[in-house]
Amino acid sequence: MREAASAHHFQRAVVTGGAGFVGSHLCTALLDRGTEVICVDDFCTGTAGNVAHLAEHPGFSLLRADVSEPFEVGRPCDLVLHFASPASPADYLRLPLHTLDTGSLGTRNALALARRHGARFVLASTSEAYGDPQQHPQSERYWGNVNPVGPRSVYDEAKRFAEALTTAEAGARGTDTGIVRLFNTYGPRMRGYDGRAVPTFIRQALAGEPLTVTGDGRQTRSLAYIDDTVRGILAMAASDLLGPVNIGNPDEITMLDLARKIIDIAGSDAGIHFIERPTDDPAVRCPDITLARGKLQWEPRVPADEGLARTVRWFREHATA
Repeated sequence: MREAASAHHFQRAVVTGGAGFVGSHLCTALLDRGTEVICVDDFCTGTAGNVAHLAEHPGFSLLRADVSEPFEVGRPCDLVLHFASPASPADYLRLPLHTLDTGSLGTRNALALARRHGARFVLASTSEAYGDPQQHPQSERYWGNVNPVGPRSVYDEAKRFAEALTTAEAGARGTDTGIVRLFNTYGPRMRGYDGRAVPTFIRQALAGEPLTVTGDGRQTRSLAYIDDTVRGILAMAASDLLGPVNIGNPDEITMLDLARKIIDIAGSDAGIHFIERPTDDPAVRCPDITLARGKLQWEPRVPADEGLARTVRWFREHATA
């Protein structure tokens, strides 16, 4: 196994989807560790504002490209982090074919880049690979309960195919690959209208609007603050694990309790409005992180109250779309 993530140093990393929510935090963390970064993004969901603070950094460069088309970065790299994909329901339902292309063709092209450069490759997969799970909590050995033709399938199946392609690449060609399955992550730079619960609830609470909780609000999610998720991803990059490895927070919260917590943190007098629950919305979602704890020496550190307070503060200070 490679040395720990805190000690292992990559010279230059390519981050596809680097102008997105998670991708932009990865770019920042890599630069802070002394790794040069080439951010690749087509800005279909990412924004230039997410990486504007890096524009003058001598180790940062930006390549505008759609990864579903073959691309080259022009310089050697020893790490490829494939994070390009619409990730929120609002985005992948709006861009269904692009989501599938990014997961299939985009993964193939990012793998080809890593293979040409002899780089370590890490795929951002998702807890959506488990669908509406019948195992709780979900371990990496669980195969999932996924509707392949439901409204969420464009994202679920794109990621499941990307996992299969990444695994096949490692077996057939010996490419150094790893897969992380990210559970719900939140923090600064999320978009208030991206359709996910945390930014939606914060936007509504700050505006004094009723928080829209789907169903009866008893469905659960497990929320990891972005700093913890980034640490887990970089620990995986510095390892020699193929995975998949769950990266998420095993502390569950119901959507109703999350809404109440955000109202309290925001100091809002907003109420709660119950709306229809989306088709195929998972009833539970919670990672088993035994593998990440044992092999990566990783677990989340940021308590929910602290992470949500930081996120609310960021939303207060930044206009978001």
